[in-house]
Amino acid sequence: MRPSYLDAYQNSSLRKVTDKAWALLESCSLCPRRCGVNRLQDKKGFCKTGLKARVCSYMSHRGEEPPISGSKGSGTIFFSHCNMHCVYCQNYEFSQKGEGREVDSGELADMMLELQASGCHNINLVTPTHAMPQILKSLQSAVKKGLTIPLVYNTGGYELAQIIGLLEGIVDVYLPDMRYADNKMAMRYSDAPDYPAYNQESVREMHRQVGDAIFSVGGIIERGLVIRHLVLPADISGTEKIMRFIARELSPDTYLSLMSQYYPCYQSADFPEIDRRISQEEYQKAQNLMHECGLYNGWTQESFGLARFAGIHIKPVAKNEQRDA
Repeated sequence: MRPSYLDAYQNSSLRKVTDKAWALLESCSLCPRRCGVNRLQDKKGFCKTGLKARVCSYMSHRGEEPPISGSKGSGTIFFSHCNMHCVYCQNYEFSQKGEGREVDSGELADMMLELQASGCHNINLVTPTHAMPQILKSLQSAVKKGLTIPLVYNTGGYELAQIIGLLEGIVDVYLPDMRYADNKMAMRYSDAPDYPAYNQESVREMHRQVGDAIFSVGGIIERGLVIRHLVLPADISGTEKIMRFIARELSPDTYLSLMSQYYPCYQSADFPEIDRRISQEEYQKAQNLMHECGLYNGWTQESFGLARFAGIHIKPVAKNEQRDA
C-alpha cells in the first residue's frame, strides 16, 4: 500500500499543512497545554523544545508489536522531552531530562532515509507532537530524496483532535496510548489536566482517519489504529472504562496492545501505591475486561514484557479465547 504522504507531497497538501503547523509555533498550541510561547524565537514552554526538534536516538527497533517491528525492525526516532510528566516514565532520561541533541530539518530527513535504507518497515515517531511541524518539514525533504515507507505516529495520547486532524492524508498508522480514564489519576501521575477527554477525542479522530488496522500479506501494518494500554498498579489506569470506550465508541475490531511491562522507576518511589510491579491477578483482570467488552484483536504481554521496551514477549490475542480465560 502506497503511503498517503506521497500523494500529499505530489498535490502540495503536505507543503500547505507544514506551513499551517509551522505558523502554530509562533504562539504554540500544538497540544492541550497551549503554552502560547513563541517557539519561532526559540522560546520554550512545558515541553522544553524551541525552534529545533531534539532527538535522543534513532534505531531499527525490533521490540515493538509484531506487525510494527516485523522481521526487519521499525525505524524508530525518539524525540526528547514530552508534553506529559509521568512520574513513572521508563524513558525519563530523554522524555523528562532532555537527553539528546537538537537537529535541523535536513538531519531529521537523513535519519528517516538512513532507517529506510537499513530495511525498516516504517518510520516510527516516538513522542512526536511537540515536534510535529519540524517533522513535517523534514518529511518534505525526505520524500524528495526517496522516502517511501509509512509513518507511525507513536504518542502518549495527550493530544488535541484538531492538531491530529492536520495529519489526515499524511500519517497512515497511529499508535496512541490510552493511559487514564480518570482526571485525578492523570493529574497525580502525569500532570496532564483533562487527559481522558482530550485522549478520547483525539483517538476518535485517529480512528476516523485511518480506521481499523490493515496488514500486508507478510503481516506488517500498512494503515490503521493500534491502541496501547499500560496496566498500572491498583487499576490506576481505569482499564474497564477505557475498554468500554474502545468497544462502543470506536470499533470492536480495534487492535490493542495490552501491556504488563510497568515497573517502578524515575519518581515512582515517592508514590507508594505505584512503587511495585503489577501482579498476575491484576493483569489477568485487565485481559478479562478486554474480552468482556468483545475486544479480541491485538497482543498481550503475559510474561510481563521487558524493563524498557514493549514487544519481545507480546503474543497475539486469540479470537477464540473464552471470555473467562
